[in-house]
Amino acid sequence: MSTLCRPAVAVPENTVTLDESIDIARRLHADNPRLPLALRLIGNTGVRKRHLVQPLEQTLRHPGFEARNLVYEREAKRRVPPVVYQALANAELGVRDIDLLIYVSCTGFTMPSMTAWLVEALGMRSDTRQLPIAQLGCAAGGAAINRAHDFSTAYPDANVLIVACEFCSLCYQPDDDDIGSLLSDGLFGDAVAAAVVRGSGGTGVRLERNASYLIPHTQDWISYAVKATGFHFRLDKRVPGTMEPLAPVIADLVSRHTWDASALDFYVVHAGGPRILDDLSRFLGVDKHAFRHSRATLTEYGNIASAVVFDALDRLFAEGEPSVGGRGIVAGFGPGITAEMALGTWTRGAPPVEHRRRGRTRGRVTGQRSAPVHSAVSPVRPG
Repeated sequence: MSTLCRPAVAVPENTVTLDESIDIARRLHADNPRLPLALRLIGNTGVRKRHLVQPLEQTLRHPGFEARNLVYEREAKRRVPPVVYQALANAELGVRDIDLLIYVSCTGFTMPSMTAWLVEALGMRSDTRQLPIAQLGCAAGGAAINRAHDFSTAYPDANVLIVACEFCSLCYQPDDDDIGSLLSDGLFGDAVAAAVVRGSGGTGVRLERNASYLIPHTQDWISYAVKATGFHFRLDKRVPGTMEPLAPVIADLVSRHTWDASALDFYVVHAGGPRILDDLSRFLGVDKHAFRHSRATLTEYGNIASAVVFDALDRLFAEGEPSVGGRGIVAGFGPGITAEMALGTWTRGAPPVEHRRRGRTRGRVTGQRSAPVHSAVSPVRPG
């Protein structure tokens, strides 16, 4: 079975605090009659600090969609490779051991995908499969894990690299002043994450079952309005209550795996906001402490979209790994409203002895030794 290894996560050096977010909202939207409600909602998010890919004053300016997208591409190419190298080191693999590259992001656009650039820039094999995921928003981290699990089920010896690059601050729209927009201005942060799903060996979550679920008639609850100025985030006031219909879905998935959703050993879930975590705790009958890693991500980084599940999982590793055989869930929630859920047990294993891989395509040397793992500061040349 495949194993989700320890992720690597990096946040930009620029920060904005809760007090600064509130001051900005007061200064830029002083005439908005609903500002007091927006400020109260921002204060209740639990977010104390967020990281930005650009300095704060630069973030607040809108030079146009084209200029912003160029920032996205430039910063992704600068910040993703070191995180990838660390994730590969965590999994004790090299770039040429990767069979599928999944890249998830909903905050910028490139064509070809960043997968093509990464394959060449990092020296990955030319027959590495590519899977970009662009429109699942915050659920995409969970979806990527599930698609990696599916791939490794079809190809048992294969290794999958997942990259999540989210620069939410590049979607800031200074002229949007509805409650959902003002709330998102104080909620979302920027981050890059990467993780490897190993076909064999490795330490982490041994993936056993996954599932997706779409709540009917909720397509407009989380969405983008795509305009000349870029992506305009739309957030419906009903979104915080989505755990009431989703919690039974989660419980049913867990019970079909003969487990009890209220008695798992670890919970790694997307922290869209404090009510999401509070409701999950209540509806699943789980102590709030079980979601401490997700809540820490929200407090220290804000909602970092598809990267949340990887940061929460990294915090689980940092705290001290669960006992071998410990049962847990990894779940992401996003537009649709969509839930992506994975179940697995904790495993700890030494890397497998080098073996001959089957089914290699022309151009690969069967049994070729892996390229050495790069350090997190290795130089990268554009492809």
